[in-house]
Amino acid sequence: MAPAVPLCRAGPPRPRPWAARRGLALARLPARRLWRCWALLWGWLWDGLGLAAPWLRLARARRLPGPAGAAGAAAAAASSAASPARAPPLASPAAGSEPPLPAAAGEARPGPLEGRSGAVPGPGPNADGHVSPAPKAKEPLHERYRLHSLLGSGGFGRVYAGTCLADGAPVAIKAVSRDGIRRWGELPDGTRAPLEIVLLDKVSNGFPGVIQLLEWFELPNGFLLVMEHPEPSQDLSRLLRAWGFLPEEMAWGLFRQVLQAVRHCTSCGVLHRDIKPQNILLHLASGEAKLLDFGCGTFLKDTVYTQFAGTLSYSPPEWIYLKRYHGEEATIWSLGILLYQMVCGKHPFRKGTNTIWDQLPFPARVSPGCQHLIRWCLSIRPSDRPALEDLLCHPWVQGIPLP
Repeated sequence: MAPAVPLCRAGPPRPRPWAARRGLALARLPARRLWRCWALLWGWLWDGLGLAAPWLRLARARRLPGPAGAAGAAAAAASSAASPARAPPLASPAAGSEPPLPAAAGEARPGPLEGRSGAVPGPGPNADGHVSPAPKAKEPLHERYRLHSLLGSGGFGRVYAGTCLADGAPVAIKAVSRDGIRRWGELPDGTRAPLEIVLLDKVSNGFPGVIQLLEWFELPNGFLLVMEHPEPSQDLSRLLRAWGFLPEEMAWGLFRQVLQAVRHCTSCGVLHRDIKPQNILLHLASGEAKLLDFGCGTFLKDTVYTQFAGTLSYSPPEWIYLKRYHGEEATIWSLGILLYQMVCGKHPFRKGTNTIWDQLPFPARVSPGCQHLIRWCLSIRPSDRPALEDLLCHPWVQGIPLP
């Protein structure tokens, strides 16, 4: 019969490593996990240095003195004639107060206000993604605009407040990285450009309910979109956070403007696909609402969409369950969520697919007409939702109270 194995080892306990006795966490980690942590750390540092290298080279190039004497001047002139002109980064009023934008290429692309802005046309990326040479702009970017504070950043890029030096008008300058551009389109003159620029060019024809694209610039590593930026202004999400909810009369006026903006985009063949409070800019002085950020937009079509773009919490049930949707029906759904947020102060569906779609609680202050419109927009079956023209003719939108 084999001897019984003792539950604990006989003799004195083996000493633990010195670092573990001192309570250091690294000594208690397996070697494989330590190696993985070091690899991730070095990879992060390597990527950071790789991204920072162009900035360091640009900064070093600005500090280097130019060639001396007549020979140096001739060499500099020959170099500038051989290569396309590059504009320095946008200047900020206070040095070091803003993160600098990349050095901008001198070529500007025409926007809807080309005659006013002085931009000149030029070719965009070819089918293989390479950019062909473009003519020099009348004025470099830094001589046309001045950069101010950062307005926002995210997966779409960064948006800065700016000023047009010609007339002092406020503008918004959106910087988009070339690596983040997945969809391209074609402008009326045949120029290939990021799809967001193409869509903005289609809707920026002076309609007041949509943000206007003034012009755009091509950079070595991305694009700059110069858009109007009324002041003082604030997006609807910040207003809702400050107020909690909007009075129904105020929500009525804003919702009517959003409906007009969506109808304008539809008439231009553009589907926004990301209607939410963050993408509605309010001019605080006049109460005017503007639809902005067409980065998730696409061309409107009658057939079904099988790829989602936008904010998932505003997606309709047919996308959540079937992974397909029609453009207008999905837009009506997001409009219903938007109106509910304005009058109730919160999102109606915060639990995703576990939400009981047909149970919408309303505060007593919300009128029956507003409740009826929201429930109609948030019908589970897409065919039960109203068309855009039906919304515009609804009694609540027309200002007719329901009994």
